[in-house]
Amino acid sequence: MRIKVNRDMCTGCRLCLQICAIEHFSEINPKKAALRIEAKFPDPGKYRPFVCTQCGKCAEVCPEDAIDQNEIGAYIVDKERCTNCGECVAVCPVGVVFQHPDFEHVIICDFCMQCTEVCNTAAIVKWEKTADAKAKEA
Repeated sequence: MRIKVNRDMCTGCRLCLQICAIEHFSEINPKKAALRIEAKFPDPGKYRPFVCTQCGKCAEVCPEDAIDQNEIGAYIVDKERCTNCGECVAVCPVGVVFQHPDFEHVIICDFCMQCTEVCNTAAIVKWEKTADAKAKEA
């Protein structure tokens, strides 16, 4: 299961950011959300959500081997081993791995899927690869 982004559907409501912070940190602080919304101005209504693509580049560059895949295939930070060096932040192609001053470890999406549950425009949805898509990758 993955998260698919339909950028043309985003209205910029930022409910996804709020639920992410609530789910993981028990506070409404969108700056702690493991996804981001890019607003394009002056065009009203031009918003682009970005979520982790599970490319694995963060794990590849981690000097402490503090990022590994869990049972569902999501890259997870081992908070005890992470030194918050920022190597993973620099290589994230979509800019969703980040550091926050409240934590001594980086923040990465764990695919809890809460953002897909609150998105009422289908800009962020659960997605599973079809057999055809898997065959094309092979």
